[in-house]
Amino acid sequence: MKISEYLENNRGVGILSTASSDGEVNAAVYARPHVVAPDKVAFIMRERLSRANIKQNRRAHYLFLEEGVKSRGMRLHLDMIEETDDPEEINRLSRREQPSDDGERRYLVTFRVQKALSLLGGRELSIN
Repeated sequence: MKISEYLENNRGVGILSTASSDGEVNAAVYARPHVVAPDKVAFIMRERLSRANIKQNRRAHYLFLEEGVKSRGMRLHLDMIEETDDPEEINRLSRREQPSDDGERRYLVTFRVQKALSLLGGRELSIN
């Protein structure tokens, strides 16, 4: 199954892990990424530690644990390729009915998926 099909058809919890340039690791709960191309996903991020780490170290890891099914999900190895703060583009992808108006700046951060693996074991999943 393709990443886009899997993420569109499954609900669950996601964890985005990042590291600073000196190796300080952070993990944060993130919604399912937006699949913007067969090998690209994007997250809407705020000015927090995950984004600060991505600015220093473009590599990240996303773990998705499927809701209601023990031990099912996927792991994505990611490399950040671009970022925009264009509100129209961010609002177009936002899953919320109304964009957040808390005054906090948001960014759309796009990653290339280098590898997709099953949650358990090393089975490689189709990217395209």
